[in-house]
Amino acid sequence: MRNRGRRVAAALLACLLAACSPPAVTFDATPAMWLAEDGDTRIYLLGTMHALPENTDWNRGRIAAAAAASDELVMELSPAELSAASEEFQRLAPREAPLAIDRRLPPAALAGYRALEASGSAFPADALDDWAVMVLIGQRVARNAALSPDNGVEAVLMQRFAEAGKPIAGLETARSQLMLFETLDPRTQRALLTRAAERAGDAVAEVHVLADAWSRGDVAALEREINEDVDAVPAARAAIITGRNRAWAAWIAKRMERPGTLLVAVGAGHLVGADGVPALLEAQGVTVRRVQ
Repeated sequence: MRNRGRRVAAALLACLLAACSPPAVTFDATPAMWLAEDGDTRIYLLGTMHALPENTDWNRGRIAAAAAASDELVMELSPAELSAASEEFQRLAPREAPLAIDRRLPPAALAGYRALEASGSAFPADALDDWAVMVLIGQRVARNAALSPDNGVEAVLMQRFAEAGKPIAGLETARSQLMLFETLDPRTQRALLTRAAERAGDAVAEVHVLADAWSRGDVAALEREINEDVDAVPAARAAIITGRNRAWAAWIAKRMERPGTLLVAVGAGHLVGADGVPALLEAQGVTVRRVQ
């Protein structure tokens, strides 16, 4: 049961922060990509990791060709919303009244939390909501694993499309994305925080499993690590994964009514499984095939 909880925490952190692979020698990554198409519309669906080490080589081959052919890039957040995310976090994260972290976590979780905190500066956790403390944990894990959003898939694609003078849009706002966590019920928030803290020392290894599956385009492994394990937290799954997948699939299906070629780049966990975006599009009658 403890192992399952650890995997759930890692998977949810990956959904929010898309933590990924460890520092290593340069390696080739071939993440999964799909194509939704009809007579005059082609929409590529690329599963991403938002933060990567600088030695990850994924921007080539079919992905590079899809980017070159696309008229527009669509991500979870537009560049403007990405810039607004930190300010929105500062606005939403504070608690109404401070609550000491040692009153929120059981002993094992508190020990894991303190060990991770000791790897850098102290967290201002007492003043923050449970979900916001979980974000800080995820950021510290990413830092300890030498991951950077500057090397993430979205950052690289944004630079490429900006240099080409092509538009870049977003499916959500920074506020709406963070409100997914802010509006989770207190019990769910506390359960997620406890799982993230209890084995924070193992979190890097857990997200490496996700990274490896992503780099190989192994959608079965991604589904197993993210979609199956997150079922242990149904409220979080509904808010963070399922509801968003349905909204994005509806947007893509509607966009299929207009001609053009788009590259839609979203977190890899949103594209796998029976309630992943490709499967939801197929259920709506859209022709979807995997192209990488």
